[in-house]
Amino acid sequence: MVGSVENEKIQELPEDFVTTTVDDEVEKKREISLGRNVHTTCHEVSEPDDDDDSTGDREAYMASVLARYRKSLIERTKHHLGYPYNLDFDYGALGQLQHFSINNLGDPFIESNYGVHSRQFEVGVLDWFARLWELEKNEYWGYITNCGTEGNLHGILVGREVFPDGILYASKDSHYSVFKAARMYRMECVKVNTLVSGEIDCDDFKAKLLCHKDKPAILNVNIGTTVKGAVDDLDLVIQKLEEAGFTHDRFYIHCDGALFGLMMPFVKRAPKVTFKKPIGSVSVSGHKFVGCPMPCGVQITRLKHINCLSSNVEYLASRDATIMGSRNGHAPIFLWYTLNRKGYGGFQKEVQKCLENAHYLKDRLREAGIGAMLNELSSTVVFERPQEEEFVRKWQLACQGNIAHVIVMPNITIEKLDDFLSELLQHRAKWFQDGKLQAPCIASDVGTENCLCASHK
Repeated sequence: MVGSVENEKIQELPEDFVTTTVDDEVEKKREISLGRNVHTTCHEVSEPDDDDDSTGDREAYMASVLARYRKSLIERTKHHLGYPYNLDFDYGALGQLQHFSINNLGDPFIESNYGVHSRQFEVGVLDWFARLWELEKNEYWGYITNCGTEGNLHGILVGREVFPDGILYASKDSHYSVFKAARMYRMECVKVNTLVSGEIDCDDFKAKLLCHKDKPAILNVNIGTTVKGAVDDLDLVIQKLEEAGFTHDRFYIHCDGALFGLMMPFVKRAPKVTFKKPIGSVSVSGHKFVGCPMPCGVQITRLKHINCLSSNVEYLASRDATIMGSRNGHAPIFLWYTLNRKGYGGFQKEVQKCLENAHYLKDRLREAGIGAMLNELSSTVVFERPQEEEFVRKWQLACQGNIAHVIVMPNITIEKLDDFLSELLQHRAKWFQDGKLQAPCIASDVGTENCLCASHK
């Protein structure tokens, strides 16, 4: 938890430490069985014995289980390409704090009776992000969330409280948590079409706004979609709202910037996500580009909106406007540590490296005859889905229909991309050698100009 395992060399474990899992015996293509527990392994919990000798055996057994698990983590970290987590970190200096139960209860800006907290770090992190998104200290409110989904749930909840009769608009390519929020809050939700890039179709958005002019609009804007890494045009979205007759006091915009919300400010010529524009909230994930070792996030909104959510909690001697009551007090410290070590300059260098490496991967795929797309401002490379599920699982690729993607993060080096490409081309030669299988057409997913199937070469 407190150090990187990305390049760590470990002592080889005995062969009898290698275990077989159900994964070794399942069919190559797995189906998702809803309502069933489909864990591939289970480490059973059993009651300890009073006998001292047995207790010693138990400790040895648990140590062996943890050793095997650590070995598997190191192996899986080496083949991690499809999900947006920065695995390049070293938090060894924070190991001294792991002996404390640090809990940030209630409002970050109001002291409670619980003294083992990290509010001083939390507020420092929030101030940093407020400056990044150009909102004054006395005008913002926010907190460190437990994940990116919680940021979306909170942002949309604030919008719903500001406009109780509002309609939620979200593009079809929005993260599933946005539609989860609509179900949880019993909100009317209108799905908006997207362009081939994954960006919101602003003409369709305006048309749907005009069908509901009598109700306020609550809109989720994507600063990087989940599958294609597309960035919605915030300025054009605001323009369409105004053209449809929505004044600034009749709409609320939440910006889901889970990954790219922290990358965009450091991309030259990228449009700005800023509270100088009429937006209501922005959220990012802390375990993605920042590289926090536990899920967390940052949610920032306007202070004037938060009173509709905040309530007194006598038990805490504080107020609370968060979604979760208890919040991980270690996460703000990890975030604070990284922000101080890297700063704006460090993040800018990492963003530039990610974008360069993403272009390298896209170019190499296309040179090899594999259809691929890379959106501007993005490090998400979309390409035709590999034919073997075993290969997909090995490299932990995220797939949807006929496409898969690699998200190039700071820990993804050119050497790792070359290893992936080499293995992909070797497997691809086998998949298509007898002519029975053909590369899938992905034109509907990435556009004809990015598809290299037999019909579009």
